[in-house]
Amino acid sequence: MENLLWVEEYRPKNIDDCILPKSIKKTFKEFVKNKELPNLLLSGGAGVGKTTVARALCKELNADYMMINGSEESGIDVIRTKIKSFASTVSLSGGQKVVILDEADYLNPQSTQPALRGFIEEFHNNCRFIFTCNFKNRIIEPLHSRCSVIEFKINGERKDLAGQLLDRCAVILQEHNIEYESKVVAELIIKHFPDNRRVLNELQRYSVSGKIDSGILVNLSEVSLKELALHLKEKEFTKVRKWVVNNIDNDPTKIFRKIYDNLYIYLDPTTIPAAVIIIGEYQYKSAFVADQEINLLACLTEMMTQCRFK
Repeated sequence: MENLLWVEEYRPKNIDDCILPKSIKKTFKEFVKNKELPNLLLSGGAGVGKTTVARALCKELNADYMMINGSEESGIDVIRTKIKSFASTVSLSGGQKVVILDEADYLNPQSTQPALRGFIEEFHNNCRFIFTCNFKNRIIEPLHSRCSVIEFKINGERKDLAGQLLDRCAVILQEHNIEYESKVVAELIIKHFPDNRRVLNELQRYSVSGKIDSGILVNLSEVSLKELALHLKEKEFTKVRKWVVNNIDNDPTKIFRKIYDNLYIYLDPTTIPAAVIIIGEYQYKSAFVADQEINLLACLTEMMTQCRFK
């Protein structure tokens, strides 16, 4: 058990244990209560619980399910063979059969996604489909129309949900006999929430020493943009690259947001529109690129060459 990732060891097995906004949790509990699962499209940011909910629904409904990772198995032939083999047979448990297509926004919208539309119709008597994605706009409209679309939006419940996560983290740390300071754990949650997966992964990483205390706060410090802006203004590419290396452990999305929020401080107002377009393009790419360091550096290099700094 000691070698298990905490995100797997403590993955909720039922909807009640999932950390979700009240309205969304109520919807999922209705599915369980009525013992009927529609085709679902679950969308939201990384680590908010989409895959966990999909699995929990299947377990509570005693459904046989098959997982397909869209980022690894995006070819139509592989998916066609797997789905047909699974969906065309009767469930041994007597419940529904469910195909969970994880990270479905990676599936080819010209070939694989249109084919899935046919599968949903062909196997509607025997099988349900759950799609999870970070970007629902990358899922074709015919799939939207065949599914109940549920967005994992926090809205005004951020404080309550973060508090639930803090309580969950406390239980995990206590079970593993890790000394901790609640304020430090709270700081970690503030930094990464609502990415619950990232919080647990970071917590497990820092707990290797046997203690979670103020010593890790150095690693949680905010991204410093003043230094970066100076390097960009002076067009010092090597120093910009070094800055990226030193800050790449931060969530890329939050780095882009931090840069965006400070444009008026460091840029000539006439070049801010160009900067917004550049940031928007590379923030979108960050969801798909293999190397976040290269993507962020490419963004900053383009800003360095196309924008004027104060």
